[in-house]
Amino acid sequence: MIRRALPLLLLSLGAIAGCRAAAAGARPERIAYGADPLQHVDLWRPEGKGPFPVVLMIHGGCWRTHVATADIMDRAAADLRAHGIAVWNIEYRGIDRPGGGYPGTFRDVAAAADLLAREGARYRLRTAPVMAIGHSAGGHLALWLAARPDIAPTSPLHGPAPLPIAAVVSLGGLPDLEAAAAPPGDTCRAESVLQLVDTEHRRDPFADTSPARLPQPTIPILLINGIGDGIAPPDAAEAYAARVGNAGIRRIVVPGDGHMDEIAPGSASWTTARNIVMKRMSFVESVKIDRKMPE
Repeated sequence: MIRRALPLLLLSLGAIAGCRAAAAGARPERIAYGADPLQHVDLWRPEGKGPFPVVLMIHGGCWRTHVATADIMDRAAADLRAHGIAVWNIEYRGIDRPGGGYPGTFRDVAAAADLLAREGARYRLRTAPVMAIGHSAGGHLALWLAARPDIAPTSPLHGPAPLPIAAVVSLGGLPDLEAAAAPPGDTCRAESVLQLVDTEHRRDPFADTSPARLPQPTIPILLINGIGDGIAPPDAAEAYAARVGNAGIRRIVVPGDGHMDEIAPGSASWTTARNIVMKRMSFVESVKIDRKMPE
């Protein structure tokens, strides 16, 4: 069953590919953060003058570009925009593209986030606070971004002034890379994880890449999993939360939903995530950040 998970994911992605164009309203603005065509973000900005609260969004696809690209998140991004939240939807080079893997995939996501910090005001975005929301492998990358300020200066992934992340919502995420590289957690196949972190050339490849190994950020973290998610089952989130012992982690298991339901507007998983994003964005504007997500 586990070995069938990635092919099933590919089928699920193909089934919803035709729905990408169904995202309501104007198309997003594309903004480059590098020279490669994959190094861009799609900005979904509400109508009006702003400045707008903004969510940083990261797609999944087992870290492989041929599995999924940023437009898989279009409907979710459009839904947030319709509710007054701007979305900074990040594209990045996967492990199956030149420059992807270690450190490229991580540096891409970091560069896109830091561009938001530098240029957000230019695009009428309010960059304090910024929430990160990621799905599947993007859940891993969203959690990694939140932990990035504590990456050791000796790491190629260290950045001098990373964008502060105020809270993270991980939808069917893969937060513990060591668990994702070994049965039964290797639903994206172990070789994907090993290529992502470069086990061939590095002595401790998870130290600066896996949120489970990095110092835990003192921010609210929400892990949402559908009970029918075969790629990132709820027990993976439970094991991660138990391993890191972060009191800021809250878990929600949604009956009936599968992996792709978690980013489908109208599903229980996505509606839960969207509502918490909306509450959180209004909540953090006027009071200091605590470690609880609003109900």
